[in-house]
Amino acid sequence: MYKVNKGCVDIEFLVLGMLSNNTYLISDGTATLIVDPSCHADEILEALGNRKLDVIVLTHGHYDHVGAANELREATGATVIASAIDAPMIESGSPALGSGRKMPPCPVDSKVEDGDIVEIGSMAWKVVLTPGHTKGSMCLFIDPRFGNNPEGSPVLISGDTLFCASIGRTDFEGGSMDDMRASLKRLAVLPDETLVLPGHNDLTTIGAERRRVFAQFA
Repeated sequence: MYKVNKGCVDIEFLVLGMLSNNTYLISDGTATLIVDPSCHADEILEALGNRKLDVIVLTHGHYDHVGAANELREATGATVIASAIDAPMIESGSPALGSGRKMPPCPVDSKVEDGDIVEIGSMAWKVVLTPGHTKGSMCLFIDPRFGNNPEGSPVLISGDTLFCASIGRTDFEGGSMDDMRASLKRLAVLPDETLVLPGHNDLTTIGAERRRVFAQFA
């Protein structure tokens, strides 16, 4: 379990599975969400400890981001949140990434749209729909005013849209480079100090990616 200290909310994460997915545990001290539970629900539950899991956020419908979602939902009673566009993929358990691998189907309790505010405890996360990797890929952004550490940095949960020095693939079914470019332009307006929590690889900031990714794509 890794801890991140500079965000406006409490952040921990595990690296799980063959594709080294980042699975985040985020809390304001009263409520807890998990982002993109890739696999190994037992490890995630162990990391959760005595905390009550309130919400499971799925940034998009690919199997390596939702593999443990249904098991966690059944074990904890947590609400599953995903975009309305990718929800059918998640609920059907349809194969993803052209691999033929069948995802465990998972009900989506809350299907969100661009601009929605997701309230979890005292946290207020804004939904930013960012198609490009999938049609319904989404990011979540929180301003320090709505976290439990107002002196910390804003936080962006970026899924497989924005990585450290890279972007998500657009060659899978539902992917589009034109959509990705438009999505990156939306993220480029965020403050430089925004902490970016990507679905894979190292954490980064908007400022760092302004010099790398946005200069090239946005």
